[in-house]
Amino acid sequence: MNHEAVRQPAADRRDAAAPRRMRQLSREEALRLLGSVSLGRIVFTQQALPAIRPVNHLVDGEDVVVRLHDGATLASIAAPAGSPGIVVAYEADVIDPDTHLGWSVVVTGYAGLVADSAERSRYEALLRPWVASQGTMSHALRIRPDLVTGFRLTVADARAGDGAAPRSSPAG
Repeated sequence: MNHEAVRQPAADRRDAAAPRRMRQLSREEALRLLGSVSLGRIVFTQQALPAIRPVNHLVDGEDVVVRLHDGATLASIAAPAGSPGIVVAYEADVIDPDTHLGWSVVVTGYAGLVADSAERSRYEALLRPWVASQGTMSHALRIRPDLVTGFRLTVADARAGDGAAPRSSPAG
């Protein structure tokens, strides 16, 4: 990858992509795309400030599941017993840096540690960590999405009015 080209503003690049438009994704399409990748970012609160960590994940039904290292910051944010969990956001995307085409999905919901040992074992078999651990990964965090949003970046179509001057309607 040419890092110099990445650092330059798009307006200064001769190969800058044509205008794009954002198309809203349905909940189903957003979750399907989220399930097609294995890396995302979890957003949570740490000492009353927003924190973000890259983690690998899997989508199980509509739930997003990540495994956690023992002693990891995320393992320590467990919700009190009897609560629905803690509010987190989870984001993943695939956007091509050259064509500026792709998608982005954000899931917002309650996250809680998976308590059932059989479920944890199943997630351990399905979700292999990308990073070698200094300790064990005996925790799994399940995010139950309340809000699922996403968009796809597509080529702007001047004939449809995307990025073009307003067209008059035939009736008026």
